[in-house]
Amino acid sequence: MNPSRLVKISKYLSKHLRHQPQRIGITLAPGGWVGVEELLAACKKHSFRISRGDLNEVVAKNDKKRFSFDSTGTRIRANQGHTVQVDLQLDVVVPPDVLYHGTGHRAVESILREGLCKMSRHHVHLSTDMATAKKVGSRHGRGAGQFCKNT
Repeated sequence: MNPSRLVKISKYLSKHLRHQPQRIGITLAPGGWVGVEELLAACKKHSFRISRGDLNEVVAKNDKKRFSFDSTGTRIRANQGHTVQVDLQLDVVVPPDVLYHGTGHRAVESILREGLCKMSRHHVHLSTDMATAKKVGSRHGRGAGQFCKNT
């Protein structure tokens, strides 16, 4: 699949698995899951042609690991970034000693003054390595800042 098609599918899935599932008539089950066949049928009904092979490729190649299949391969979900209320049923883990947060330069002053705040999101995005934090921060433009958080 060409890279632009991969991005288009990823954005479509993000919109409907993270933000507006009702817009294409799907309902997220506990854990944020939706049946693969249900999703494919909903996409087709709304004139967005996508195959199971396309889904497999998007899940496998997405550099931010935005999506995953369940252990049976019959359900798919967005792994993070939901604006709809969903319990992802994640396991509680002990965080590493150091975590990183990437952000835009406009937020630096506020973060230094008030600390990291989730704002309108469900969580603050933290990364285990500086490279990932830089990548996350880069979506805010050049000159992105990174912060280190000792846990």
